[in-house]
Amino acid sequence: MSTASRFDKFLSNIKVTNNQRAAALTSVNAIARKLHGHYSNAPYTDASRMVIGSYGKGTAVRPPRDVDVLFFMPIHELARYTGYTRNGQSALLQDIRRLLLQRYSRTEIGGDGQVVVVDFATGHTVEVLPGWHQRGGGMIVPNTHEGGSWQHVDHNTEIAFVADSDSKTNGNTRSLIQMMKVWQTHCSVPIKSLVLELRSVEFLTEWEHAQSSTTYYDWMVRDFFAELIKKANSWHMIPGTSEKKQYGDAWLSKAQSAHGRAIKACEYELADRPLSAATEWRKIFGGQYEF
Repeated sequence: MSTASRFDKFLSNIKVTNNQRAAALTSVNAIARKLHGHYSNAPYTDASRMVIGSYGKGTAVRPPRDVDVLFFMPIHELARYTGYTRNGQSALLQDIRRLLLQRYSRTEIGGDGQVVVVDFATGHTVEVLPGWHQRGGGMIVPNTHEGGSWQHVDHNTEIAFVADSDSKTNGNTRSLIQMMKVWQTHCSVPIKSLVLELRSVEFLTEWEHAQSSTTYYDWMVRDFFAELIKKANSWHMIPGTSEKKQYGDAWLSKAQSAHGRAIKACEYELADRPLSAATEWRKIFGGQYEF
């Protein structure tokens, strides 16, 4: 099996299935429908919510992770929560939690700083982020940390950031992000998925083989790790906002280890030793990368 064939198979193994995607959207719509029914008398439509995160960006992987949904709050509710003398953001999330407990009384529901987390017995988790549209674009969403604050986000711009890059790179942007998420999980790498997304887009902006086929994926993985290592403790502006995403360096040693293994794997690929190459790739990506 060639380098390209093995990476093609790997990508097939890690992409979310149609059934998994359908199950995720069923849960998202059930949650959004419940909230919409409380806040509005109008018939429910998908316009009441927006799927964000990996499902919204087309970068979700198996096994399924969190499904992120942005629920659009009615504008008249904003004044009530901004009127709290302390942490109206927490009050908002608690109200959302109580509403969802009416629908999912036997489901684990908790809060996590910005979102209400709903754990389904099917194995996936939905993270619900309530927010309001802002003039000029983006949303205002809650952050309960440090006494509470309101944060500006622009998920449409984040999604477009990945989609535009993917269209310019023959689909390689989403593939690279998905492979790095598998590395993140398999090697327990303490790096945020948003960092992997930002770095993947920026890396492919300058990589000379950015539009090439999966024949070059061994080099792409190797060179991405090399670039990532150089960016330890750097930062990137979050698309559509003025907020900086700090990278940190807690992940650095694992990136260095993965880079060393990728170098070996590329050498084995060049020497036509596919089993040795695959052994090294499996150390990075786990069993979903097949011999």
